[in-house]
Amino acid sequence: MINQDKNLQFMQIAMKYLPEAKEQLDQAGVELSMELIQPFMNLFTKVMQEAYELGREDALSEK
Repeated sequence: MINQDKNLQFMQIAMKYLPEAKEQLDQAGVELSMELIQPFMNLFTKVMQEAYELGREDALSEK
């Protein structure tokens, strides 16, 4: 359940920055749709989960 909670938080972070990403992609001439973004959101979630685990391990090793 913790992973699902974290994944939801990661997706909320991604959605916060989505307008900025869309603007940059638009300027580069890349069309963004929800179908196109889904694989990148999944990748983002994997990256954030790994970064979270790395930070967690660091915090536990400092105790």
